[in-house]
Amino acid sequence: MLGLKLPTDPRWVNIVEKNIEEILTDHAYCEQKAASTAISLIVSFPEYTDLIQEMIALSREEMGHFKMVHDLILKRGGTLGRDRKDEYVLQLLKFFPKGGSRTTQLVHRLLYAALIEARSCERFRLLSEELEDKELSEFYYKLMVSEASHYTMFLKFARKYGDLDEVNKKWQDLLNYEAEIMKNLGNKETIHG
Repeated sequence: MLGLKLPTDPRWVNIVEKNIEEILTDHAYCEQKAASTAISLIVSFPEYTDLIQEMIALSREEMGHFKMVHDLILKRGGTLGRDRKDEYVLQLLKFFPKGGSRTTQLVHRLLYAALIEARSCERFRLLSEELEDKELSEFYYKLMVSEASHYTMFLKFARKYGDLDEVNKKWQDLLNYEAEIMKNLGNKETIHG
């Protein structure tokens, strides 16, 4: 369903289980960044009314997820740690060249967002199935369902605003590029790394 070319090695969950506080902090910031992305799309492309309506709802939902993760951290006796650079996203953002028309820039941002949501969904599924901690397992199952709808929404908008054949080719090329990035990741207690 997600179209990812390289699945996450299930052994990544073993790293996560040894570093629950770290993964929860990273996850909280991922949710905050997802909300920021939605707001950034509103600010950058206000003329796309249907996109704006969805981004308003998405920014609220993602901040709700941030609160859920933060509450879970507090419930477990922790505090929110500091944000770290997301190596996965930094590498991913190198794929499309800078510039181009506004429509091209929008399509590229939507494709990036779709892929980040797809990878998050895949990771949440793995956590929901493999974590020994039942509370966390159930928590990630609920979020997995939400992330799947985000991925499809971003992809739908990219296909709506761009040339369909061109967008589909860019999507496949981006998926292939992402698979290469993932070969060197999956060894840290981060959602994408």
